[in-house]
Amino acid sequence: MAAATAIRVAAHSSLTLLASSPSSSSSVFENFRSISHLGIISFSANTLLLSSPRSKRMAHVVAKATLGLTHPAQIDHPKISFAAKETNLVEWKGDILAVGVTEKDMAKDQNSKFQNPILNKLDSQLSGLLSEVSSEEDFTGKAGQSTVIRFAGLGSKRVSLIGLGKGPTGPSYRSLGESVASVAKSSQAKSVAIALASSEGLTTESKLATASAIAKGTLLGTYEDNRFKSESKKSTLNSVDLFGLGSGPELEKKLKYTQEVCSGVILGKELVNAPANVLTPGVLAEEAEKIAATYSDVITAKILDTEQCKELKMGSYLGVAAASTNPPKFIHLCYKPPSGSIKTKLALVGKGLTFDSGGYNIKTGPGCSIELMKFDMGGSAAVLGAAKALGQIKPPGVEVHFIVAACENMISGTGMRPGDILTASNGKTIEVNNTDAEGRLTLADALVYACNQGVDKIVDLATLTGACVVALGPSIAGIFTPSDELSKEVVAASEVAGEKLWRLPMEESYWESMKSGVADMVNTGGRQGGSITAALFLKQFVDEKVEWLHIDMAGPVWSDKKKAATGFAIPTLVEWVVSNS
Repeated sequence: MAAATAIRVAAHSSLTLLASSPSSSSSVFENFRSISHLGIISFSANTLLLSSPRSKRMAHVVAKATLGLTHPAQIDHPKISFAAKETNLVEWKGDILAVGVTEKDMAKDQNSKFQNPILNKLDSQLSGLLSEVSSEEDFTGKAGQSTVIRFAGLGSKRVSLIGLGKGPTGPSYRSLGESVASVAKSSQAKSVAIALASSEGLTTESKLATASAIAKGTLLGTYEDNRFKSESKKSTLNSVDLFGLGSGPELEKKLKYTQEVCSGVILGKELVNAPANVLTPGVLAEEAEKIAATYSDVITAKILDTEQCKELKMGSYLGVAAASTNPPKFIHLCYKPPSGSIKTKLALVGKGLTFDSGGYNIKTGPGCSIELMKFDMGGSAAVLGAAKALGQIKPPGVEVHFIVAACENMISGTGMRPGDILTASNGKTIEVNNTDAEGRLTLADALVYACNQGVDKIVDLATLTGACVVALGPSIAGIFTPSDELSKEVVAASEVAGEKLWRLPMEESYWESMKSGVADMVNTGGRQGGSITAALFLKQFVDEKVEWLHIDMAGPVWSDKKKAATGFAIPTLVEWVVSNS
């Protein structure tokens, strides 16, 4: 039977083209291509008729063409050189001299002179103007406060005081870097010096950590994802000098490491920020292959298609993917050090739903956040971001598998329905009582696959449950594991990385709510303890001999304030892998 396809294209006037045979269909796309540059294109669902395999393939091409004609622009990532300086701060020449100050540092004597020696020296050089301006602007050094002063008298064009609060911490040092980036961007500064008013009490190790936090804040604060904006203001910052935080090879090594981690965080942010009409499972797989190609000396890539996944009996994963016209891609990157023996094998498994409609249990109503479901692949972004960073760091003695079961959870006549029974690759059967609990279904086969790689430890990451957000809020991820030792390892890594994790219980008695009358299990329990039952579900697909930890990152993956991805978990994953090397 001949294909009957109607396509409505709106240019300056309405034009309807009808294709009633395979030969005429090609002319439709010739005409489509000839006017598509006008950018005014729409397709009416009620005029798209499909009656053959060929026309269904055509519909897929048409569907891609309707998705806004959006292509991300190429943007420059921050390229900032960091250097340690031990020269006189007053003599430094550049655009902005930024000084991090605590509330205590801002104390003045009875003559309105700073008691802090560094601030006193700067103020003397400026004939008391620094003290005068800080008083006029009521700058007291509270966290979040900043002031920028421009005057003659120093080598720098501007002096900025940035508040660190009562007592500086890792997060406050990172905020210092972010504030410096903001000031530099607004003034189009190219060179900045950063100093602490009080750094003499810091140990050598503390100085390294402080320099790293400041550099991280500066790099990520400078970066702005403008790929989908028609106009944007670029940062010109390219040089940062750090005063009073030591010098030498150890500091240089630490700053290089920080830059490598930040490059992974930026990739993770870009992956999550990209809309679903741009980042499909296939595009996510291409991004993974780019990582392997860039670091081919240590990373290899294997991408499995639908047929290969069928051969591995991944019925749980493929059940989720069945409704989408964008085919699933199972991503497997493997890192091996360039030399030396391997003492530990690890796996990082990330949930990779590039869009989650909820399926037949569609997300509806206020608070369902369906418009944000591009971030449902945040776990995979963390895994691939970590892969990019580790490809540069090249830790010895450790093999790492990066695994993502990428797909979309959509609605169509071929999609899974509530009540369907899926069979995972370990033979266990799952009654689907909610199609919107799809992430755990994809992770089930991904975890089985990870165990089959002969790994010693697995960390999986997923934007898995709203219940975890209710429990811990937007800034803290929940972790679940039967292993106290693995919990200590990952929490220690998160503390170094400056990210917040909180261990929640795996209450085995809650498994009762996950039992099915017709299959081995259902995919959701009751509303109570939803993040716990989700973790118990995942446990069914992990070999008992393998240490395993699950991170539910549904809260911190996204910043409502910035309306953008955070890059959460990438620094923690990198720290954890390096600690196992």
